[in-house]
Amino acid sequence: MFPDDFPISNRWPAKAPSVIQLYSFPTPNGVKASIMLEETGLPYEPHLVTLADKDVKSPEFLSLNPNNKIPAIVDPNGPDGKPLGLFESGAILIYLAEKSGKFIGSTASDRARIIQWVMFQMGGVGPMLGQLGFFYKFAGADIEDPRPKERYINETKRLLGVLEGQMEGRDWIADEFSIADIALVPWIKALDFYGAKEVVGWDDHKNLIAWVDRFNARPAVEKGSNIPPRP
Repeated sequence: MFPDDFPISNRWPAKAPSVIQLYSFPTPNGVKASIMLEETGLPYEPHLVTLADKDVKSPEFLSLNPNNKIPAIVDPNGPDGKPLGLFESGAILIYLAEKSGKFIGSTASDRARIIQWVMFQMGGVGPMLGQLGFFYKFAGADIEDPRPKERYINETKRLLGVLEGQMEGRDWIADEFSIADIALVPWIKALDFYGAKEVVGWDDHKNLIAWVDRFNARPAVEKGSNIPPRP
């Protein structure tokens, strides 16, 4: 049944059609999926989908994700034995955690607390830091009105403060390593790419600095952080 039922395979053919197919690029959202796949040990095949319109807005990619954003996956061995296509990085993390039985807690309460921090990243940290990058480093930096840049600098500071408080006395955001850490830390690391650490007072966040170092030390994180490799 797979891959013929998924038009995306016409542009990015599967060499190993029996394993999870990952369509991604190593951005903060993209590496969530590749790190999770490395952490779980689930077999997968990565495909490089650049952020250029020719890729993310191609009919083949839109057939899997109509929102034209990476990452997306196809699991040929989905629920009930049927192939499953999935987009949205947070949904992919939850799906892979449930499929593997890893990194989503051992009780219903654990699961709820972990997912709450995934949602915190999806609804807050990702969108706000993404806008910070736009207005601080990219095209928005040329806008003369200082208010957009100030807004996202201040909101990033607020969000970092929330995380700094949560990480006091903890190794991981929900006590044990989980998809919440995989969701959050790649976005925090984006501050370095944006050149924005100083403006948000990064050095004042001792708990976050230690958290990022702890995260980076994991072999699966090191490997998954550049999958698929940038061209």
